[in-house]
Amino acid sequence: MKRLFLVEPVVALYTLAVMVDFILLQQYIYRRIWEKETNSSYIENKSNFSCYQNHSDPVYMKQQVVQRISSHFFMYMTLIPFIPGIIVTFTLGTYSDHYGRRLSLLLPTIGALLASLGFLAVTYFSWPIYVILILVTLSTCFGGFTALFGASFAYVADISSSKQKNMRMALLDMILGVMGGIGVLSSGYLLSAVGFTWLFLITSLINFANMVYIIFFLEESIQVSRDEQNQVLGCDKFREILSGIVILYTSSSFSKRVRISMLLIAFSAIILEYGVEGLFTLYELNTPLCWNEILIGYGSAAGLVTFLTSFLGVTLFSRYLQDHYIVLIGILSFAGGMIMANFATTTLLMFLVRLVCIFAAMPLPVLRSMMSKLVLPKDQGVLFACVACLESLSGTISSIIFNNVYAATVEGFAGFSFLLAACLCIIPVCILCFLLWWKPQEEDYTGLITNEGSH
Repeated sequence: MKRLFLVEPVVALYTLAVMVDFILLQQYIYRRIWEKETNSSYIENKSNFSCYQNHSDPVYMKQQVVQRISSHFFMYMTLIPFIPGIIVTFTLGTYSDHYGRRLSLLLPTIGALLASLGFLAVTYFSWPIYVILILVTLSTCFGGFTALFGASFAYVADISSSKQKNMRMALLDMILGVMGGIGVLSSGYLLSAVGFTWLFLITSLINFANMVYIIFFLEESIQVSRDEQNQVLGCDKFREILSGIVILYTSSSFSKRVRISMLLIAFSAIILEYGVEGLFTLYELNTPLCWNEILIGYGSAAGLVTFLTSFLGVTLFSRYLQDHYIVLIGILSFAGGMIMANFATTTLLMFLVRLVCIFAAMPLPVLRSMMSKLVLPKDQGVLFACVACLESLSGTISSIIFNNVYAATVEGFAGFSFLLAACLCIIPVCILCFLLWWKPQEEDYTGLITNEGSH
């Protein structure tokens, strides 16, 4: 059977399942906490009856308690799996440089399948919600979201020329947005129709289909013979994998090391700021918006459509602008949306926030492409392992910061977290302006481009 050099279906199926699971878990946890704290059943919000807006109403006060507890629980969901996740992600990413990308794609998919089956059991048997923390950690021990996307971007770098990288990596981000949008948009209707249990069963089947595609249909982008794989065994193999980051830096010139380091810092800062979007569901459930699951689905889908518009933006701007300017446009688009979210007190304004963020997804794929162009083809896996680990670290720190800030300000200034995220955009903007100004004498790119073209 002829295999395909197409990693995009892996990203599409994984994103669809994970995004549906994420939205469902947020709402399921919120409802379980509501029932525990209020000693009453959660009222499905068809006409805003379950959203209390009278500040003197005791139920309103309990609603704010539910908001704070939910925010902290979401933070634990990010924090607890962090250490195993970052170890497995880095190990799989550097392993893939020597022994192929498919294992780094397969293991996270298996972890997602096990987690979806676990979520199914939690909802069906009404197990304690803290079991969800165990399941999320288990999934991360197989690599999780960052490991799969790190391997996917490395796979694309293997099969793409230097000129194609911007578009191919933006395409992966677009697929993430479109499939995620389909998932969250449909999840609201399906949740009303069939409930949590059946939806978790559906995501389990999607993860199983993805696993079948990787095993039987996806071609390996790095061809390594079995003899080569067996040359290094045991501790030597593990030491070889973990030494990847050292080799990446020692084999680079000074100016290249500076550029890579600064781009990694800018990438981490952007991930840190973008973590505030995880608060949108809580913010929309709370007064004065009081959204139900249908509106939450629409809002999340509208937000993820920015990946589609950002892909079109990267495709267009790459013809006329340097990569640095494309990233700056995306950061300014995000900052504008967050400032607007701070003042969004109506459904219309909350949807317009997504319109202002039309190019907000451009920075990450373009920064990945910029870093990929600075390293040799044999180092793509370790580079994207570093990127994935920093993405996990920044995402964890972001969750801690914004969930705690939101819990502390939800009663008096619920939109403060969005304003803080906009202010933090100053960090990557300053880095990019410095890189535009800094023109080192030595040239690092000619050899790399030649090597990539031949590769």
